[in-house]
Amino acid sequence: MAVLLHRHPSQGEDVSQQAVPALVEPAAELTTDEVRRYSRHLIIPDVGMAGQKRLKNAKVLVIGAGGLGSPALLYLAAAGVGTLGIAEFDEVDESNLQRQIIHGMSDIGRSKAESARESIAEVNPYVEVVVHDERLDNDNVLQVFEGYDLIVDGTDNFATRYMVNDAAYFLKIPYVWGSIYRFDGQASVFAPTLTDDAPCYRCLYPEPPPPGMVPSCAEGGVLGVLCASIGSIQVNEAIKLITGIGDPAIGKLVIYDALELEWRKLKVRKDPSCALCGENPTVTGLIDYDAFCGAVSDEAAEAAAGSTISVTQLEAMLKEREEGTRDFDLIDVREPNEFEINRIPGARLVPKGEFLNGNALGDLPSDKPIVLHCKSGVRSAEVLAIVKGAGYADAVHVGGGVVAWVSQVDPSQPTY
Repeated sequence: MAVLLHRHPSQGEDVSQQAVPALVEPAAELTTDEVRRYSRHLIIPDVGMAGQKRLKNAKVLVIGAGGLGSPALLYLAAAGVGTLGIAEFDEVDESNLQRQIIHGMSDIGRSKAESARESIAEVNPYVEVVVHDERLDNDNVLQVFEGYDLIVDGTDNFATRYMVNDAAYFLKIPYVWGSIYRFDGQASVFAPTLTDDAPCYRCLYPEPPPPGMVPSCAEGGVLGVLCASIGSIQVNEAIKLITGIGDPAIGKLVIYDALELEWRKLKVRKDPSCALCGENPTVTGLIDYDAFCGAVSDEAAEAAAGSTISVTQLEAMLKEREEGTRDFDLIDVREPNEFEINRIPGARLVPKGEFLNGNALGDLPSDKPIVLHCKSGVRSAEVLAIVKGAGYADAVHVGGGVVAWVSQVDPSQPTY
């Protein structure tokens, strides 16, 4: 899964056609069994025998076997893509099953990559699956990408997206990008090495959003079926690129609003000043993407330094508060719907937005310390910077947040 748009692109509505040749040469032949299996493709004139042979010969890497990767992998396999790579390091969690349809109850705790491999074998035994059961980073990304014709990107964080974009550009591999958040989705094809005027991801988003500005799906949620909507678009674009049919979404941004059932298609122009694919590039190799994107702002990191407590420390503090030997104000900065799922006993809810707009500052106590927490510690660190800036120098936040609390202190509560 993936976080969504972080600023509105200043792009026009006029979207022109981008004809590109087929990405893959046809395989020598289809077996009798394959002809039977793919017959509904073969009778489509635009696909036909030649198109299906190209799919058989294609090598596609899907990054992530999660929300977007699940439908993408299943439909790419069903379509007859000959070799499917899966780049995934995570394990299946029960909270995944609301949207990650390639996994089931019996897969909980297993490698997502291995679970996906088995599901693909059930869908289409003629597909060769290559598992990359490792976290992509600067040390392995170029090696993992090497040899693939196309990449389908289902990542869920900005640092990995920029790394995927840069690595694909350096290796001259086009890729299909998708992003989802709550009820909204986006998709595009980035292929600056296929056509001269094709943009890359950095042309659309030259800079990542400020840390903490855009919540992840783990923080904000995502409608499960939205993954299928955007994942199927990604597969559709992949099939078009592989077979050379239709008008691929190169230089276009597809935006979907599931609540209003609205689709928009915007033109994305190549940026001559793009740091990667522009006329005078400044990004000529892989960079430190975590530093480029930042998990938290510099202000939050500075505020949290020396002002972070563990959940076990908080547990001891809460016991002292019950005994009357200590007092402090424990504030949960998550959203109300998160507060309904689980909570740290004795916390009061004041969402992060109330601190951003300043409304919460007037209600903070001046006669006792302030302890902040969120789901994982990112939002509470951002709020901590605001609170310290308002003069509450002794305020602290809880590292790991309620996730760590449930894991280490109270496992009877559900996680999300």
